[in-house]
Amino acid sequence: MSDNVTSKSATVASGFLGLSLAALGVVYGDLGTSPLYALRECFAGQHGITATPGNVIGATSLIIWFLMILVSLKYVVFVMHADNKGEGGVLALMALVHRLGPARFRSLAVISMLGIIGASLLFSDGVITPSISVLSAVEGLSVITPAFEPFIIPISLVILAGLFALQSRGTAKIGALFGPILLVWFVMIAVLGTAAIVEYPAILKSLNPVYAVKMLSTLGWKSFALLATAFLAITGVEVLYADMGHFGKSPIRAVWFTLVFPALILNYMGQGAHLLQSPDLTANLFYQLAPSWFLVPAIVIATIATIIASQAVITGMFSVAKQAVQLGFWPRIKIKYTSLEHAGQVYVPFVNIVLFVSTVLLVLYFRHSGNFASAYGIAVSTTMLITTALIFLIARSLWPKIPAFLLMSLFTAFLLLHILLFAANMTKLLSGGWIVVLISIVMVVLMTSWLKGRALLGRKIESESLPFNTFVADILAQQPPRVRGTAIFLAGSAQSTPRALLHNYKHNQALHERIIVLTVHNEEIPIVAAENRFSLTELGSGIYRVYCTFGFMETPDLPSVLRTITIDGRTIDPMQVSYFLGKELLVISNTVAMRSWRKRIFAFLSRNATGASSFFKLPPNRVVEFGSQIEF
Repeated sequence: MSDNVTSKSATVASGFLGLSLAALGVVYGDLGTSPLYALRECFAGQHGITATPGNVIGATSLIIWFLMILVSLKYVVFVMHADNKGEGGVLALMALVHRLGPARFRSLAVISMLGIIGASLLFSDGVITPSISVLSAVEGLSVITPAFEPFIIPISLVILAGLFALQSRGTAKIGALFGPILLVWFVMIAVLGTAAIVEYPAILKSLNPVYAVKMLSTLGWKSFALLATAFLAITGVEVLYADMGHFGKSPIRAVWFTLVFPALILNYMGQGAHLLQSPDLTANLFYQLAPSWFLVPAIVIATIATIIASQAVITGMFSVAKQAVQLGFWPRIKIKYTSLEHAGQVYVPFVNIVLFVSTVLLVLYFRHSGNFASAYGIAVSTTMLITTALIFLIARSLWPKIPAFLLMSLFTAFLLLHILLFAANMTKLLSGGWIVVLISIVMVVLMTSWLKGRALLGRKIESESLPFNTFVADILAQQPPRVRGTAIFLAGSAQSTPRALLHNYKHNQALHERIIVLTVHNEEIPIVAAENRFSLTELGSGIYRVYCTFGFMETPDLPSVLRTITIDGRTIDPMQVSYFLGKELLVISNTVAMRSWRKRIFAFLSRNATGASSFFKLPPNRVVEFGSQIEF
């Protein structure tokens, strides 16, 4: 018995270590590679400050305490506790506010709008992060010899192409591949940093936050710009939260406190120690820590690590895209599930292609990682502000045992700090940040147009539809001819008669002996319990109403649900039924309910959405579609 228990414990421990290693490879790439540019930009960037001893210690201290307060305390300890049944990210948090927030806030449109803005900003961050990460590493080749300079852009583009081509393999396989490499990376940066600290231990003063405050107080207006530059050290933290559903909070937390956090602190202090000795050597500061014999291996490892750094954002974008589709913020798109054990591990081909094309265009536009610094930070600082505001609304529900005054004081402090960081990052708006804002605005327009268009179309169809109860009453009274078999009609509304059912009856003057009208509803929770998956109501004369529910992190697989339904003691074979779907052709009108240009956007998105047959996993050879025109 004890041997079995020991064996089981060893298996659990081994599984946890494997999951932690995979989480390291996927989640911490962005945060983990920030030493390549964050402290460097404080001194060599567009708004760089002079590398005096006070400034060096102060800037290093500022980054260290950003990592302590905003990453360790706020996100790893508090924000990751605000999960929606294991799922993280701004859309999951928005759904959580709708479910747990005060009654006066739950139905407010502004909550959904904050979620849409946050998701749009994360997408713009997902475009920039791969570009700056890969470029910053490949630029290290110029440290070896300037002869590599003309090849930096082509090499970066080839690496990006390989990275996005790898995504279809799935998060687990990518994590298993990337985890050991990032383990080597974090050990390397810790060793390089420690060696520099030993040579110049005066940098240990940076552990005292007083030096950061003192430096900011002496810089005047430059302190504002410095806050935005030092913010580069934590820009990967929001996707850490979005990636939580891929691995769970425990492995992510364990990896942060045991490896990632100590390694980052040591390396930033090592860079600061090097600057104290050589204040003029700010260019390629990270590589200055490596001895000459180790420079080439360091560049190779850094290049591979920055490729991996993009993975955290890319997988986060896949999670956000899936949540947006299930919550109705985006049209149906193809989503591939890459793990049988973890529902959060998905691959979204459309998002992958869009990210790849966008990153290539940005690399060709900016051409140097230093130029990206002017655009980097706006998206993440705004998303972090939105996350903090949403958590503020539900803090009492999440942590009922913590005294209210203490909890509110803590999150008020977080909120004020993020307002300050947001304002600081907005100073980058004219020098490159406008690209982030432009991408975000485009995404917000697309998502709100889709959301408003769906609502308008739904009301239009509802107003013109025959009430389902009236249809059933007519069928019971007229007793039309019935043919053998089962027909399933998908209905967007539980109250109205599906158009496909009316067209079928009108043209064939007959009905199947068994009719199931099925309505799918998406809940604002990640996973719906099996016992709540569907409800069945018999309406008489072989007509049934099925109401099916999915969470926003689930696959809406209707055949799998139908196999669990029993009618008259018999189960339903999904391969032996006929599925009838309605397909609407939208005709744009000049009504004032929605501007015509937004209607055209909605119509375009609707035409290019994944068909209901594919999205709901229906067998193609059993589907019949009825088309109709709708003016809206």
